[in-house]
Amino acid sequence: MSLTKEKKQQLVKEYAIKDGDTGSPEVQVAVLSAEISALSEHLKKHPNDIHSTRGLNARVANRRRLLSYLKNNDQARYDALVKRLKLRK
Repeated sequence: MSLTKEKKQQLVKEYAIKDGDTGSPEVQVAVLSAEISALSEHLKKHPNDIHSTRGLNARVANRRRLLSYLKNNDQARYDALVKRLKLRK
């Protein structure tokens, strides 16, 4: 369910704005999106796993807050990230 260390490092490297960047909204949203997709796959197999459902809802809410922050502060970065991650249709 959780991301491997290598996968997380790859996402950080791919979405980082500068070297050593792990806290930018782009990196955080990318990591959360990967975790959300992994949890979604788990819940397809185990639909009655209430604890994982709660964790999924928390991650979705956190990603929504980060995207809202990014949209309010830098529309261009928000648009680029949403397009890159294919979050909105």
